[in-house]
Amino acid sequence: MPDTPQLHLGIALDGAGWHPAAWREPGARPDALFTAAYWRDLVVTAQEAVADLVTIEDTLTLQSSRFEGPDERTDQVRGRLDAELVAARLAPVTQGIGLVPVVTVTHTEPFHVSKALATLDHTSRGRAGWQVRVSAGAPQAEQFGRRSFPHLVPPFDLDDPQIAEHVRETFDEAADVVEVVRRLWDSWEDDAEIRDVATGRFIDRDKLHHVSFEGAHFSVRGPSITPRPPQGQPVVTVLAHSTVPYELAARAADVVFVTPSDDASATSILQEVRAAELRVGRTGLPLQVWADLVVVLDTDEESGTDRVSRLDAATGEPWFTDAVVVAGSASDVADHIAAWHEIGYAGVRLRPAVLPDDLTLIASDLAPELRRRGLTRTAYDAGSLRGLIGLPTDVPNRYATAR
Repeated sequence: MPDTPQLHLGIALDGAGWHPAAWREPGARPDALFTAAYWRDLVVTAQEAVADLVTIEDTLTLQSSRFEGPDERTDQVRGRLDAELVAARLAPVTQGIGLVPVVTVTHTEPFHVSKALATLDHTSRGRAGWQVRVSAGAPQAEQFGRRSFPHLVPPFDLDDPQIAEHVRETFDEAADVVEVVRRLWDSWEDDAEIRDVATGRFIDRDKLHHVSFEGAHFSVRGPSITPRPPQGQPVVTVLAHSTVPYELAARAADVVFVTPSDDASATSILQEVRAAELRVGRTGLPLQVWADLVVVLDTDEESGTDRVSRLDAATGEPWFTDAVVVAGSASDVADHIAAWHEIGYAGVRLRPAVLPDDLTLIASDLAPELRRRGLTRTAYDAGSLRGLIGLPTDVPNRYATAR
């Protein structure tokens, strides 16, 4: 496909896999979910698929089958490690692949987010990214006790003025957080560290800058305590399903993950994202739009469709998820991916239904099929995550430019 830009490939990692019964599979490792070795093995397998990046799931409350808060189930995986800390642990033992933890911003200080992700970029030598997560519900707020949020119980009406105002305010706050984080990343100029033993000067104080942000929910003076990340600006991503999140992505992110259900919605979502860019007045590069797909691949013994049926039977109910489930052979899934790439998607983020089973099949069957079709890269050919996904790698520092 010489006239079509290269397809970017991401893999979304979550516990034992995206299906709630995944932990029961013979190949699963439920006893290892909270070990560094488990996550290292997953990311090494994703490297074998030559994926551009992995995302690592995280939330501020326990996983639940209910939107409105924790459930009482004991037959599904509950509990997570901190995604950013997992990524930091993986940085020195992985190569090439981008590491993109989910970090929730609603109840987290932007100063802490900034220095943690800058540290990840340093320890990974330029492979850090960030998936911005917003928490608008009461259960998350109650973990911190600083603010009272409404209890959103489905089905709730997003056209209700009170709910709409709360959602808009929460996403506006998230945009402010990303803005502050980006400013803090720039608060050190690239050559601020002199490290001259002869003169006794380690740092040039004139090249550290106050960011002086004043917002509705917080103010940050700066500078950061962590030198500017190797990428300058690590990659910022957002998962979005509707208008307000699309606008957050358009205001603040480099990449947006979306969840089409079919070809028609894949086309309409692209149009919605571009409209959101116009509404918020986005400048510079357009958003890269990646489609999320849950994948359940055929094995030698069982079709992907039969695997879904068996997993559903284990939970006693059909599996519902926000992203489309694609079950079948590597060729079938590649056909689906290729069709959406032709529509205009810059990348896909694959959610393996069962870990490590479907991730292993992605590396052994699906990724080679995508490479055979000329859709994806054959090797890591850039020194940073920004370079891998085609973003500019020489990012000007806003404060150095102004000075």
